[in-house]
Amino acid sequence: MAAMLVADIVTLLIPVWILLGLILLLGVFALLGRIQNGRYLRPVINLIAKVPLLNRWMQKASNAALERSNPELASAMKKMKRTGALRDPMKAQAAMSQLTRDERRALLDMQEQQGLGVAPEATNRQMRRRLEKAQKSARRR
Repeated sequence: MAAMLVADIVTLLIPVWILLGLILLLGVFALLGRIQNGRYLRPVINLIAKVPLLNRWMQKASNAALERSNPELASAMKKMKRTGALRDPMKAQAAMSQLTRDERRALLDMQEQQGLGVAPEATNRQMRRRLEKAQKSARRR
């Protein structure tokens, strides 16, 4: 009789065990995110991103966060993805002409922050001057 009662209690506590496991998993992720600015969390997230469903969820969450924080940049990124400009530099130039002034400024600011812009050392003097002139005109607008 006592063994049956213990089995019933263990069966009833299955949702509690699942909840405790999820809380533990969330705690481990939070701890890994805090240690050395997420150094040990990045490989775990990269591994999780290989699962197509989870990758889609993470992309949707990232896009939603970007739309909340910087709607112009989110709009510019959508247009760039739609035209296939993220893989082809020629398409990227064509897509830049389709962006509004605010979208272009947000995209250039993001590239500048991430260091994805054209490196002045890698170009000749004429290209550097053209790049500086474009950056000055973009800042004035």
